[in-house]
Amino acid sequence: MLQAAPQPSGLDAGPVRVGFTVSRKVGNAVERNRVRRRLREVARQIMPGHARSDLDYVLVGRQAALKREFAELRLDLIGALGRLQALKVATP
Repeated sequence: MLQAAPQPSGLDAGPVRVGFTVSRKVGNAVERNRVRRRLREVARQIMPGHARSDLDYVLVGRQAALKREFAELRLDLIGALGRLQALKVATP
């Protein structure tokens, strides 16, 4: 799950800011950390090239992220950015 909100005013539009959260419902600490690591890596690969830098993002980890193929996680994140209208506008 991806959430987005406008950055507070007064901040420079620097690098994309992303937060991560995984609740205890997902599993024990080992499983939660694994989900967080997977989300962090997919965000590292996708967000700088695809996400608007004027928004702040929060990735919420779910149980399904443990078994999902990494390539599918990447596509899921790009799709979520599109649904939130948070994809970068291509400049010619």
